[in-house]
Amino acid sequence: ELGWTESVPYLDRPLSPLEFYREWVSPNKPCIIQNAISHWPALKKWTSAYLRKVVGPKVVSVAVTPNGYADAVFQDRFVMPEERQMPFMDFLDIVEKKVTSPNVFYVQKQCSNLTKEFPELVCDVQPDIPWMSEALGKKPDAVNFWLGESAAVTSLHKDHYENLYCVISGEKHFLLHPPSDRPFIPYELYQPATYQVSEDGSFEIVDEKTADKVPWIPVDPLNPNLEQYPEYAQAKPLQCTVKAGEMLYLPSLWFHHVQQSHGCIAVNYWYDMEYDLKYSYYQLLDCLTKAVEVL
Repeated sequence: ELGWTESVPYLDRPLSPLEFYREWVSPNKPCIIQNAISHWPALKKWTSAYLRKVVGPKVVSVAVTPNGYADAVFQDRFVMPEERQMPFMDFLDIVEKKVTSPNVFYVQKQCSNLTKEFPELVCDVQPDIPWMSEALGKKPDAVNFWLGESAAVTSLHKDHYENLYCVISGEKHFLLHPPSDRPFIPYELYQPATYQVSEDGSFEIVDEKTADKVPWIPVDPLNPNLEQYPEYAQAKPLQCTVKAGEMLYLPSLWFHHVQQSHGCIAVNYWYDMEYDLKYSYYQLLDCLTKAVEVL
């Protein structure tokens, strides 16, 4: 009813800044853009051998979990990963299965980890997406590098960014909900906690006792418990696969759940959203949803 399609549309090329803003950003609609990053050297250069040579022994941040779910609800906690500092080549050994581990490893630290932890790789991509920067009148707040195992899953959530998600190798599988699905998507407050490794190598969940509770989505969209969350049956997810060389425009406030092929490499650009009428409408919808839950 609000104009969402049953599938995510494809563009065969980037549009002009004005066209893209008018046709996609302003109406807050996702699309997959082809031929937007075909000129990037990374598409050909970023082999495992190249990454070993360029980054190699450098110590980087790696998220480690026992189950592949970082920043997700588990055992009635909002559990964040162990943030392990390790040589990048050791991480690649695990991804390539040269070394076995019962745990799941994922380079997924945000806060512009590409520019801060992997500056050697920026020249193979771009520091920003020029047509998007012109369309929005700003540079990205963060440029992030993603590489991990297929068991690493991103739980359902939303961000306040206009997101350009570029896949360099492998595939990313997105399950999306428009902001208008908010009444059907449950939120609950959870005690924040972190995975920590015990002396025997097993993980324990340690509460962040001084931190405020975190609102998070408890439902697994791949296997929703509709007895516990019956309202989710009314939500209408979109699913899409972003392949190597493609770019997903994921609009601000869209809910998304992400899976990937093993060893998938991606770079994404976060542009801060405009806190305009669309944001006000979402806030109104969110407040009405919470008010109805109380009744």
